[in-house]
Amino acid sequence: MIEIDNVTFHHGKARILNDVSLKIEKGGVTALIGPNGAGKSTLFALMARLLALQSGRISFDGMDIRHSPPRELAKKLAILRQDTSVATRISVRDMVGFGRFPHHLGRPAPEDREKVAGALTEFDLTGFADRFIDELSGGQRQRVLVAMAYAQDTEYLLLDEPLNNLDMHYARALMRQLRELADTHGKTIVVVLHEINYAAAYADRIVALKDGEVVSQARTAEFMTEENLSRIYNMDVRIEMVDGRLIALHHA
Repeated sequence: MIEIDNVTFHHGKARILNDVSLKIEKGGVTALIGPNGAGKSTLFALMARLLALQSGRISFDGMDIRHSPPRELAKKLAILRQDTSVATRISVRDMVGFGRFPHHLGRPAPEDREKVAGALTEFDLTGFADRFIDELSGGQRQRVLVAMAYAQDTEYLLLDEPLNNLDMHYARALMRQLRELADTHGKTIVVVLHEINYAAAYADRIVALKDGEVVSQARTAEFMTEENLSRIYNMDVRIEMVDGRLIALHHA
């Protein structure tokens, strides 16, 4: 379980998060959504220990992120940041292989090579394995970074807007892969999303932030109401059932 207790965060004089408390149960897919400036990426960065906690506590299965050794935490959770800039003259295979570093510390074993090969296959990257990162499109690079996090083989997987740069085909494919990781391998996945309909289609639970606070959290079917979404996004949002799925018609 991920436990977030009384987390407040300021950037200068601006308060980004205000006394956020949240429990994310183990297993399944949890989507973090909300309008721009809601604090989603800041909360993600604190969970991933990319930012230092200013107040409160965050733990994974009781492991307090402030006091856990980095290598042990890296075996517990893998992350994909929103900032996807990487060194360009590195091969796809080597980039994905970095995900295994907490396990082998620079001395990869056959198991590590198998994990990398599996990640390349899982994310349709085998044909690009020996190409350099700067030879790929933005969407292909994004898939490489997700594959690297996948190869780390952790219980928890945190992804900040992983659909950036992906076309419809690969965005849907990635969400299906995350769903399969949760269902088949028992992973706990927390994903920051902008498109509410991907959250509705693939997440078990949705948590909404607004103005630095948790304003709504529920199982997906309970969360997807016109009243709830309209309140979160300050606009009229119509909900329809399409092929057994709740869809937000917010584009028109």
